[in-house]
Amino acid sequence: MVHIRFEGRSIDVTETQLGIAASMNDGAVKQQVARHLDVNSDRLSTYVVDRRPSGDLLIRPEAVYG
Repeated sequence: MVHIRFEGRSIDVTETQLGIAASMNDGAVKQQVARHLDVNSDRLSTYVVDRRPSGDLLIRPEAVYG
C-alpha cells in the first residue's frame, strides 16, 4: 500500500495502481506519484519517501522541526 499526503489530502493506492516496484529509487517513486496526481514532479521534490517496515510506502512533505 502507498499512502500519499499531498496538499492537505490523504490518498491510499496500491503499488500496482502507481506502477511502482520495491526496487525503484525515491525519485522514480515520486515521478509515478506525480503522474497519478497529475502534477509536475517538481512539486514533490521536497517530499520524503518513507519506507515502512511493513513494506508500505508513505509519501509526505518533509517535516521541519524547531
